[in-house]
Amino acid sequence: MTKQFLKYVMQSVAGMLGISIYILADTFFISRHSGADGLTVLNLVLPIYGLIYAIGAMIGIGSATRYTLKKAQDEKNIDFYFTHSIMWCIIVSIPFIILGICFPEKVLEIMGADHQIAKLGTGYLRIVLIDTPFFMMNYTFTAFARNDNATTTAMIGSLSGSLFNIIFDYIFMFPMGLGLIGAALATAICPIVTMSVCCTHYFGKHNSVGFQWKIPSLKDLFSCCQLGVSAFVGEIASAVTTIVFNMLILHIAGNIGIAAYGVIANISLVAMSIFNGISQGTQPLISYAYGSGKTKDVKKLLKSGLIVTAVVQAVMIACTWIFTDSLIGVFNSEGSETLLYYARSGMRLYFLGYLFAGINIMLASYFAAIDKTMLAFTASILRGVLAIAVCAVFLSMLWGMNGVWLSFLASEIITFLVVLIMNRPNAQSPVK
Repeated sequence: MTKQFLKYVMQSVAGMLGISIYILADTFFISRHSGADGLTVLNLVLPIYGLIYAIGAMIGIGSATRYTLKKAQDEKNIDFYFTHSIMWCIIVSIPFIILGICFPEKVLEIMGADHQIAKLGTGYLRIVLIDTPFFMMNYTFTAFARNDNATTTAMIGSLSGSLFNIIFDYIFMFPMGLGLIGAALATAICPIVTMSVCCTHYFGKHNSVGFQWKIPSLKDLFSCCQLGVSAFVGEIASAVTTIVFNMLILHIAGNIGIAAYGVIANISLVAMSIFNGISQGTQPLISYAYGSGKTKDVKKLLKSGLIVTAVVQAVMIACTWIFTDSLIGVFNSEGSETLLYYARSGMRLYFLGYLFAGINIMLASYFAAIDKTMLAFTASILRGVLAIAVCAVFLSMLWGMNGVWLSFLASEIITFLVVLIMNRPNAQSPVK
């Protein structure tokens, strides 16, 4: 059990890190090409990435979790879940594609861009929105591979896509002179590379995932999305946080404040990817053990996941406090003292939220894995939307920029306490 747990977690974390690293590569190359304005564009687009990833994660991971639970219970007629997930990803992506073709500049203006920033980012956002179905389907391909004991393939797929993106970010942006459009093209092709690698499993002899076609069903979609809600909010959390923070920071510090937050937000994506990787790596094992009635294994897996998460949290906070200026300097190509000033205090205060964030992500994923959708939804929606928005607005009124940074910590503490209180009456829960 321990060896299998470590394998699933490490490979899932590696895959999720691959996704976040290519976003960091975007940030690095864009900062070199377009400076603070480029960082501002990227930070305004990040919430849109977050929404696309969140919907894809909810459909893909939720469908894979439902598939695993039913498979562990020896239920029949479950071969439609993979293709059903793919079809819904395509359907849901249609509005994004229309926005990308017709109104990318307007979308940027709604996100807070002025005329100069909107003009710079229009081509970048157009490509991202048109590529939405591939970003969404990527979660289905990797989640079903992990749940079908092909964690190595899912990891290699994610890392291959990320490596492609990093290499072609540079090639498209600089030697070919495409600028931000080149960065968007590299990012757009990345999920296609990942899915192509995952197909080596789906068309291989060890595949047990069926490809039965079925008319898209809202009932089946809702059933799957209930289990994917923690994954949805885990992804949307950064988008909601970015939108709220952007609005507040624009008022307090202007575009340079947004650029500083862009640095913090992108480094935070790496942290989130690690914790999402731990929770997603543990999920197939917990779901299968729970579906098979192995209560002791469920408790052991949850305990192991929480211990790994706590250790990673401590290391992460220490690194961001010790290497603050070095981390910021990677993305501060213009050497802006103002950007450094805002980002230095921001990073140290913001990352204190990871004292609780990783644990909350793990608990939300656990509740989804054992089909306790209300607890999973409550934990996820609190930390990802409600608590962070309220805390950011309230604390910014008290302490300005420092209040904005500390709102992440405050919202995670609130979420943790609410989860403990809600779960206390359940004597059967391993969390107690």
